[in-house]
Amino acid sequence: MGSYKGDQSGKHWPQIIAIIVACIPGLSSALLFSWPSPFLLVLTNDKSRYNISENEATLIPIFLPIGMSISSMLFFRLPDKIGRKYTLLLLSIPQGAFWIITIFARDIYSIYVSRFICGIADGIMYAALPTYIGEVASPKIRGTWGNGQTCSFNFGFLLINILGSYFTIQQTAYICLTLPSLSAILFLWMPESPYYYLMKGQDGNARTTLRWLTRKGDIESDFVQLKRDVERQISETGKWRDLYKITSNRKAIFCSVFLRFAQQFAGIAVFETYIQYIFDKSMSESFTPQMSAIIFSALLWIVMSGFSVVLDKMGRRKAFIWSSFSCAIVLLAECLYFYFEESATHLKINLQWFPLTAFIIYVITYSAGIGLLPSLMASELFSASIKGKGLAVTNFLLGVIVTSTALIFQYLTATVGLYSPFAVFSALTFTSFAVSFFIVPETKGKTLEEIQQGLKKDIKS
Repeated sequence: MGSYKGDQSGKHWPQIIAIIVACIPGLSSALLFSWPSPFLLVLTNDKSRYNISENEATLIPIFLPIGMSISSMLFFRLPDKIGRKYTLLLLSIPQGAFWIITIFARDIYSIYVSRFICGIADGIMYAALPTYIGEVASPKIRGTWGNGQTCSFNFGFLLINILGSYFTIQQTAYICLTLPSLSAILFLWMPESPYYYLMKGQDGNARTTLRWLTRKGDIESDFVQLKRDVERQISETGKWRDLYKITSNRKAIFCSVFLRFAQQFAGIAVFETYIQYIFDKSMSESFTPQMSAIIFSALLWIVMSGFSVVLDKMGRRKAFIWSSFSCAIVLLAECLYFYFEESATHLKINLQWFPLTAFIIYVITYSAGIGLLPSLMASELFSASIKGKGLAVTNFLLGVIVTSTALIFQYLTATVGLYSPFAVFSALTFTSFAVSFFIVPETKGKTLEEIQQGLKKDIKS
């Protein structure tokens, strides 16, 4: 799918349905990842159910990215071994396990284990979901619907903050436990990627899937083009050394890792897990931490969904450059606010509205590019022969980065002040802005094969 243009006689709605259903595990992943946001304070304050200190609770977010890094390297072959579809179906097991453990957990170690299991699920998901979306979506809709993973993640961030405001930990777990089951049932009816079938030499199944996804009577020309592209890509040896020896692969891995570094060092993982903690420390009397978190997460979902529709009009490269520069400015402003708030008492009265306002602006600037592009372009940059290994390296490093940003936030907040991690994130995002001119390619409207040919020539083409 991702390797041909298609014509006007086909339909796009089957591809859209497949993407939406495939993104349900992404929604579950968001609920799992952002779970500490509303519940860290609950775990430390509810001494009748839990005997957990603040120091123990602040370590909870770290176990998920650790599990993700490990599983990224252990299970990266799954999408090529059992298929993209069955890998995504498999996710319902570890994702469901977290909610079951959470229902009965009362000690910190059970929660640590459950968070590690979440990380295992994420490592598998990030290997399979971008691949599946990139391969079932034609170029015309990939720019818009290819961001379904990110948009579903942000909706999950909103949903967990709403649930955490009205339900207990156990009640929330019972509600969220329905999602892995729903995902497994619905996705059973969705097609496998035609790429996977062609890689396995199952031409008949590839034709059937192609016909299902496009609703065309005659798919032969599309099939021939797709088969030719897949055969060329899998003709490469696909060994680990090819990641750095082959020019297009080297550029792809460098770009993919850079995009994840830029995204995470803009602080998003920290904000999604510690947002209520940050608003609590800002001591604003205008909104409660719970309401501030809901406003922040709701805007993140709405604005990012809006930008996903217009992203192709802006172009990937231009959007990322503008977004990273704007994010850096907003993070610097937050840093200055918290610095003066901690050193000048009168500012607490005069500018209590500022943290939430700045985060609202951050949502807009982040959503315009730096928030959307890493997941979308992960599905575009790698050839079929090396995609599993390329995503494994990217996802392993993503787990390391998320762990690092959480540790940076905890350490600097405790030893220097709340302003200091914002200073670090701002400086790193300014750096991302400068580097992006040389690394981020334009992939707008191109087939996966055209992107590969472009990477062989010029990273900016």
